[in-house]
Amino acid sequence: MSTIPEAQPAAPWRPEDGPRPTVWVWPRGDRPALRVRSAGRWRYAKVVARQDWSDGTVRYQVEVDLDGSTNVTVLTYQWPQPGLRTAHGSASEPSRTAGETQQGGLPRW
Repeated sequence: MSTIPEAQPAAPWRPEDGPRPTVWVWPRGDRPALRVRSAGRWRYAKVVARQDWSDGTVRYQVEVDLDGSTNVTVLTYQWPQPGLRTAHGSASEPSRTAGETQQGGLPRW
């Protein structure tokens, strides 16, 4: 039995939190990933975005199946915390804009 606590989701940004966070995204086909501790297991979680908050904290928005049911949920976690680990990085540089080519949109004819 593991003594590592489950990852705790972070509250979303609100105006009273200060300036909006700076958001970074990666191309859909080359996103980094985390391992999220949930339901007693490490779950694979693709990173949707990184948020750099004005208070210096970093949060990752991820797509994760929390219970092994194949039901994917989008949650945000503050980094670091014991219930999060790096799964792998990305070969691509993140961007502050999410164009269709980065997000896997349909090709233009």
